[in-house]
Amino acid sequence: MLRRTFLASAALLAGAAVLPAAAFAADDDEDYITLEKPLPGGAGKIVKIWAYDCPFCFRYDTGVDPKAMPLAEKETGLKFDMYHLETRGKYGRTATELFAWCRLQDEAAGRSMEDETSLFRKSKDAVYKAYHRQGYRWPEGEEAFLETALKPVGLTAEAFAAARVTPEVQALADLWKSSLETARLQGIPAYVVNGRYLILTKRIRSVRGFVDLVAELSKKPL
Repeated sequence: MLRRTFLASAALLAGAAVLPAAAFAADDDEDYITLEKPLPGGAGKIVKIWAYDCPFCFRYDTGVDPKAMPLAEKETGLKFDMYHLETRGKYGRTATELFAWCRLQDEAAGRSMEDETSLFRKSKDAVYKAYHRQGYRWPEGEEAFLETALKPVGLTAEAFAAARVTPEVQALADLWKSSLETARLQGIPAYVVNGRYLILTKRIRSVRGFVDLVAELSKKPL
């Protein structure tokens, strides 16, 4: 186990939304957990498990990920990916299917999820903004939620209704669903390196330290 203490000129927002947790053993000076069961689809990636209603996920999305992930990808060769957790939020499964659909369209077009033209990014940012900055909860129902998520990407509810039941969208949504077991170990956001190593977010104290930890974990055996 790594036993590094991160030193930072300014502490990051180290925290996680707590889920009903499975027990795990980790000393206070450990930086990560080795997963007994690898995260499905996580090999070759830095996976962030998140949910649209999670305030910590939103803070990391705006304050940490844009700085850390480009560096981590460049230095490790791993690809940044995001698994939406459908068990969180009133419209959790709907959001998961919609983000999965956007993700698949981005991949087909050769767009990175962090590209300014990414459908995933535009939809995610619109939902985040409505929920965390405007305090909107879509009391009118799913139709209103979808309007918020679809409008920025120029897609219609009718198109989504047809796409959400396709095998491709369901397969990706179900892959993301498998991350619940990992998320329960410490809450979200949860960052998993190469499908095997879950970073303890309470240990993240700087962008550089975060990237260095990802780099070291990327060299460990799968």
